[in-house]
Amino acid sequence: MSELHRQQQILESQVALELDSDSPPEAVQEPEAPARVPSKKKPAKRRSKKKGSRGKQPGFKTLIGLTILTALLLLPFVFSQHYLDWLRQESFDLHQFLRGELYKQGTGYAALAFVLFEVMLTARKRSRNWIGKVKIPGSILFWRNFHIFVGVALVGLVLIHTLGANGLNFNAIFLWVFFVTTLTALVGLVAETGIVESTRKVFGPFPWSKGPLGKGAMVRDLRAIWLVSHIFFVSVFVVMLVLHIILAYYFQ
Repeated sequence: MSELHRQQQILESQVALELDSDSPPEAVQEPEAPARVPSKKKPAKRRSKKKGSRGKQPGFKTLIGLTILTALLLLPFVFSQHYLDWLRQESFDLHQFLRGELYKQGTGYAALAFVLFEVMLTARKRSRNWIGKVKIPGSILFWRNFHIFVGVALVGLVLIHTLGANGLNFNAIFLWVFFVTTLTALVGLVAETGIVESTRKVFGPFPWSKGPLGKGAMVRDLRAIWLVSHIFFVSVFVVMLVLHIILAYYFQ
């Protein structure tokens, strides 16, 4: 019995060894990759273009208001003969001061400064083509708006300078050239802005056009009239201004 038991143990041990040799080795587990942590960096925001960042030209209502203001400033020139005579009778000393050289020169130089400010728009447009290539800061739109408001202020300053007197001979012509220069610009701008802000898309037909005109064509046709006229009268005004200054000091 002991011999049989010993052989059975040997047989079991051999079977156990065979099982151990046939069993596949344990797979080595690779370490898991660390989970990705979401980045805290915020996505870049797109820069939105702000509308109207470059400004805009005065609207139709603003230009109508400036035109009415200009008409009111021109009104004293119609009645100046009456109130200047009354002022001379009631306060002769004040009348003499307002018609004197000191008052005339002070207000005259102020008006000349405003005229130079008005020329800045042309200088801003053309300065880069000059020999010196002078670069004036500010956008064309800024100087155009500045040109409009200073032009109306210049009418008021001329009223202060002349006290509403129409002048004689050369001065009378010079004054009316200034009036036409201002009015051609204002009327043209009012008409042009009214077309641009209108809800209508076509205008006409007109005698000079073959059919209805769109806003762009209408504005171009208007500028061919009022802008050319304005530039012409500005040129005449500048020449007469130089002559006015020379005559003022020659006959002083």
